[in-house]
Amino acid sequence: MTSNAFSGSTVPDLYEASIAELQDGLVQGLFSSVQLVEAYLSRIEEVNLKGPALHAVIETNPKALTQAAALDDERKEKGSRGPLHGIPLLLKDNIATLYEEGMNTTAGSYALLGSVVPRDAFVAAKLREAGAIFIGKTNLSEWAGARSIPLPRGFSGRGGQTRCPYYPNADPFASSSGSGVAMAVGLAAGSLGTETRASIVAPSSRNNIVGIKPTVGLVSRSGVVPYSSNQDTPGPMCRSVTDAALLLTFIVGPDPRDEATLHQPGIVPDYTKALDKHALKGTRLGVPRSFIRNMKAIEETFNSSLDIFRALGAEIIDPADFPNGEELLASKAEKLVMAVDFKVGISKYISELVEVPTGVKTLADLIEFNKINPDLELPSPFYTDQSRFIEAEGTQVDDAYFAALAQNFDLGRTRGIDATLAKFNLDAIILPTDVLEPKPTAIAGYPLISVPLGFQPDGVEVLPATPSPLHSQAPGIPFGIAFMGTAYSEFKLISYAYAFEQATHVRLQRRAYNDAIPRTQLVGIM
Repeated sequence: MTSNAFSGSTVPDLYEASIAELQDGLVQGLFSSVQLVEAYLSRIEEVNLKGPALHAVIETNPKALTQAAALDDERKEKGSRGPLHGIPLLLKDNIATLYEEGMNTTAGSYALLGSVVPRDAFVAAKLREAGAIFIGKTNLSEWAGARSIPLPRGFSGRGGQTRCPYYPNADPFASSSGSGVAMAVGLAAGSLGTETRASIVAPSSRNNIVGIKPTVGLVSRSGVVPYSSNQDTPGPMCRSVTDAALLLTFIVGPDPRDEATLHQPGIVPDYTKALDKHALKGTRLGVPRSFIRNMKAIEETFNSSLDIFRALGAEIIDPADFPNGEELLASKAEKLVMAVDFKVGISKYISELVEVPTGVKTLADLIEFNKINPDLELPSPFYTDQSRFIEAEGTQVDDAYFAALAQNFDLGRTRGIDATLAKFNLDAIILPTDVLEPKPTAIAGYPLISVPLGFQPDGVEVLPATPSPLHSQAPGIPFGIAFMGTAYSEFKLISYAYAFEQATHVRLQRRAYNDAIPRTQLVGIM
């Protein structure tokens, strides 16, 4: 999708523009990084708090234009740093960025407002070194969902309620919702989210974009506000597999500040080399049918997609159910591990901050902060719950915790994903993202990729009829398909996801509802 600009040249439509298209325009001198940042900031201004009030972005970078100008000058004087030089990105608000840059890192909570981080998060530093510009921080489920399960998804005290742009007041679906919504309507060229339990893939599915949850240990978590040290990982959320693979290539690698990354394979590949539209030929893909329940429209679309896979040369094994499926779903081990991990991890993270103006130090302090500041953190009637915080405060690192952790690895890895892949001789596992049981990949720490699959039919019932505060189901709401594999199988999964994406181009079949689409384009800025 392009718009005509000066002297017959074409300038990308920012709703859909790829990173490569934007970089080509910068290289050709059709527009500058300053103009690109101005355009994206204007698009954020249009729809974030005004109009549809998507609440996708918590704050923007006051130095973004200055940084863009410096990168424009550098390009003229020294040449380009590479494919991300001068490219505007958004980061989830639990990923640290230099305090002196002027943006906060708060996980959506007023409890960390004004806190001073010691440095960029590892992933932010890698992207900054590549020439990327962070134009803002995206909204999220506060504390990445660690505060409460009943809390509406996509709500944070600082950022308010994120909304899906495909239907007014629709649920944006899980923690990295701001990044998902921002990508859906073109508020930046690319973004990062984080996943503990479906937090990248679920909002990617709901907002019609691509999300990659890497193997835990492929991408460093240092400088990321933690939820679970055993399950957390940052990952890219973009409009295409190509863009997501590019960002992933830049953020992977060992980091002495994150022990898990020191065990990754010696040579990490260039994931853009996985972009092969013929990759599905000769593959065996399994469908864990017993996990797919009570989602008629989604299941019908998924079943139809199996013929597309077959046409692309894949053999579909259906059903290919997990040998330990019922035992895995019934296990309570994950809940305990996540609770303990958060209680321990958040105290450690806060202790490493340079300054915390609110004085909070522990999970108990966060609970008390919320009680003292209900207007900021616990507004009625929908956002008063912090039950998951309270439950976690009552936990400790003990024998039960270590037993639960061992059970997770056994259920998720040995007798779960790896056993299923081996039993059916599979290259990967596929299923609809929205009906995906996130537990296997979450507790295993294994990779997952979601790409667009379809949309709810126009005649589907709106549920609930009156949003409270969100609609969980509505006409035109997108949903995705997930590719699951063993540890460090990202290269294969990206190739399969890319082949499917290129054969279907589902994202392009439907846009957000009209009022949620920003009107600012580069042409108007230029």
